[in-house]
Amino acid sequence: MKIQEINLGEIRYPYLLSQIHNPPKKIYVLGNKEILREKSIAIVGCRECTEYGKKVSMELAYNLGIQNIITVSGLAKGIDAYCHIGTIKAKARTIAVVAHGLDMIYPKENKELAKEILECGGAIISEYKIGEKPEKWHFPARNRIISGLSEKTVVVEAKIKSGSLITANYALEQGREVYAVPGSIYKKEAEGTNDLIKQGASVLTSYNDLI
Repeated sequence: MKIQEINLGEIRYPYLLSQIHNPPKKIYVLGNKEILREKSIAIVGCRECTEYGKKVSMELAYNLGIQNIITVSGLAKGIDAYCHIGTIKAKARTIAVVAHGLDMIYPKENKELAKEILECGGAIISEYKIGEKPEKWHFPARNRIISGLSEKTVVVEAKIKSGSLITANYALEQGREVYAVPGSIYKKEAEGTNDLIKQGASVLTSYNDLI
């Protein structure tokens, strides 16, 4: 499948992404570039998630998918992967934003999932050119694209120092709505989401809260 390049300023460039403070000058796209300009909602969370987080992210993504709402996440282990899987189960489209060149997939165990995303009419995108590896500092920068593509961002589970909270902060800076799924006060995986709620994020208890 051919990698497509889209430059900032082109009509093909995602409108919402173009409105953020520091949009990528160029994005690289595998798959269906048309969905980058459609309504989408980001679902993010921690890599080491609980069964509760897994169930919530998959059900949320599935229900959004059957409403023909595109989901956006980061193709990481945990909540991100379950978001993409839930959308695929609905035979719907999802966008994976990665932190490396599109000639590879990281983590490697999500290579088959990436293939399924493309087969379902979704897209994998990056601001990094072919050959660039997933450096540590790429991931926080990548998160501004996840929120930037999306009208709303949902944090399902997050530890108190989680990359998902970086995504939520970007969404707030971009003037987008942020939702958090409440979790147990005894679970470290819920510390970040419960704190977001205390700070004023909308509480999400059903996909109906989003639509």
